[in-house]
Amino acid sequence: MADPKEWTETVKQSAGVKRLVLTQFRNHSRLDLDLEPMPICLVGPNGAGKTNILEALTVLGPGRGLRGAELDDMARDGVDGGPWAVAASLVSDGVESRIGSGLERNNDGSTKRVARLDGRSATPGDLARAVRLVWLTPAMDRLFAGPAGDRRRFLDRLASAAEPEHSNANSQYEKALRERSRLLEEPNPDKRWLSSLEAEAASHGVAVAAARVETVNALQSVIDRRPDGAFPKADLALEGTVETDLAVGMTFGDAEDAFSQRLHAARARDASAGRALDGPHRSDLLATHRAKAEPAGRCSTGEQKALIVGLILAHARRLASTGKAGGIRANPLVLIDEAGAHFDAVRRAALAEELLALPGQAWLTGTEASLFEAFGDRAALFEISAGSARRRR
Repeated sequence: MADPKEWTETVKQSAGVKRLVLTQFRNHSRLDLDLEPMPICLVGPNGAGKTNILEALTVLGPGRGLRGAELDDMARDGVDGGPWAVAASLVSDGVESRIGSGLERNNDGSTKRVARLDGRSATPGDLARAVRLVWLTPAMDRLFAGPAGDRRRFLDRLASAAEPEHSNANSQYEKALRERSRLLEEPNPDKRWLSSLEAEAASHGVAVAAARVETVNALQSVIDRRPDGAFPKADLALEGTVETDLAVGMTFGDAEDAFSQRLHAARARDASAGRALDGPHRSDLLATHRAKAEPAGRCSTGEQKALIVGLILAHARRLASTGKAGGIRANPLVLIDEAGAHFDAVRRAALAEELLALPGQAWLTGTEASLFEAFGDRAALFEISAGSARRRR
């Protein structure tokens, strides 16, 4: 059994958001928060704008944020497609950086997303390296009872936080498969071009699968070392042909050849289906509640959420222990929307202690201040109301 003392003795650095500014974002016309390196608890009624603040943090990274919304939809209510901006000062290992993301309108009326890091234009890769984000929303409470696609996206977010190039490999893999599907629709497709696309898809697909395997193995290692407590341990597994090839020790080159050959052999089948029926885009993340020996999808909603929180905490610890990215340790921001939902006082207290032990900053939302009593004066509590924020402690 793991040593609880060893588990909690994490080398901590001041890390997190020092200042956050939202302009014309969702229901916030202007929100300016000065913050400390401690958990941030956002309290208020439904519709006050708590989740909007978490979403704003996620658009500082690559992608479309925790809601997966279109960029125009993030404009302030009543300002359809209008410009908006999110800016933050981030501190990690004593190094401060300025990061911003927003929507600008071109002269022709079209809009585009812009991002800046320390005064310079930033690429999605720059954003991914600058801020590592881990989030949990109520929609994910029954992740393991839902469709496999949701679990793949969840796992890919975890993998991308540890390795920013994972998102690009995934995009290139899906692009190659789309081009292959279009080519298969032709009466007499160019076989050499098909082979080239299949080789490209295999190369990117194996990279995607390898990142997922590494992520699952790393998470399982952290979970196994964690002492038993309020959050049940999960036994994780990946279900997928390419992931299985890698798991049994196949080299990258051999796995690419095997996947490319499967795609070649399945041309007729895939042409009839209109899509590839084999590959990492069909893989699944499986989890078992260890203590109950029960598949996660059959557990209660509260148990599923506890399992997922355990995964999020393990992932945050993994990021904080994997060294430095670009010279800065990957201390993550952990965002948990409706943190107290389905949890009793014991689990809320356990969550508080786990988050306080992390070197990264946690952001939590809830409808009642009492949900965060376990933090005491070790967290900053803000009351959110109608797009405004007032610090209560």
